[in-house]
Amino acid sequence: MIRFPRPLRPGDTVAITAPSSGVATTGALARLDLVLDHLRSRGFRVVEGDCLRTQRHDQSAPAAQRAAELMRFLTDPAVAAVLPPWGGERAIELLPRLDFGALRPLPPKWLLGFSDISTLQMPLLLRASWASAHGSNLMDLAPSQTDPLVRGVLDVLSHDGVAPLRQAASPRFQVTWTPFETDAAAAFNLTEPTRWRRLDGRDEEAITLRGRLIGGCLDTVSRLAGTPFGDVPGFIRKHRAEGVLLYLENCEQNPCEMLRTLYSLRLHGWFEGLAGVLLGRSAAPEVTNAQRLDHAGAMHEALGDLPCPVLVDLDIGHRQPQFTLVNGALATCHFDGGRGWLSQTWGDGPLTKDLEASVLR
Repeated sequence: MIRFPRPLRPGDTVAITAPSSGVATTGALARLDLVLDHLRSRGFRVVEGDCLRTQRHDQSAPAAQRAAELMRFLTDPAVAAVLPPWGGERAIELLPRLDFGALRPLPPKWLLGFSDISTLQMPLLLRASWASAHGSNLMDLAPSQTDPLVRGVLDVLSHDGVAPLRQAASPRFQVTWTPFETDAAAAFNLTEPTRWRRLDGRDEEAITLRGRLIGGCLDTVSRLAGTPFGDVPGFIRKHRAEGVLLYLENCEQNPCEMLRTLYSLRLHGWFEGLAGVLLGRSAAPEVTNAQRLDHAGAMHEALGDLPCPVLVDLDIGHRQPQFTLVNGALATCHFDGGRGWLSQTWGDGPLTKDLEASVLR
């Protein structure tokens, strides 16, 4: 049974640790202090770990230290949520050092983030049956942000999960970041119009998908396929009656590498029996040479013949803003005319209608 954290409330303790990359530059430290003060202004008690304000060799601290601190916060009954500052590169080193069996019977708590944090969130669901929140990292949560998806992150963690929580597609998204060294309080630079697509090209046809959410950053969670930490096919089989929506987003992979990664996941069974696939906007550089494969072509070549619908360029991943997706939640995703919305439930009350339908047309 999937277990969901209780709603986050003012007065709760939130722990800040960096299980992947730490915060060390002057501008980033100023941003960290800004967002921590914002948490305190929202009524939360903030506790910092030792694996946070340091960085060496693309990690905040040695793997054993990072794992021990994360386990300490996840098992501490006084901590209601763990909020890493951002992702990074080396979270995978923690997996054999985390005791998922010890976590399984404990009350779950929120782990919020995306990118390399999803390397931890997927096993947390598959091995410990803990839900988590794939969404904007702590360093994104500046009080200056204006987009509703970013401003509403803590509201998602505070939701009871019983009433459907609906998030609409963003009007615009960001391509170019403002460096923290330039402006520690910078909001997202939302310049590009959001437009969702259907991979089959039938963008004029509305479609609604439904199922349990699981997924993460394609660059990192794909490395879990075939290991005890990435049994997505088992999750799909277990929840086939409700349906499963697999969400993925590409950070840095060029089109050919993305194609190989997606095709490898097909060989591992990650796309068998799905109710739908949700692909976020790719953050990798675009290819303009007609002799080379581009990202749209890579997705079509790898997934174009799937029997389930595939939605593309959704508000997921490194081209912010993005949805806050609760891993394990029952979600409904609606597409119509290049835009859409996503609704989630995860509480103990009655779920939304049409539970028997995995794909609604």
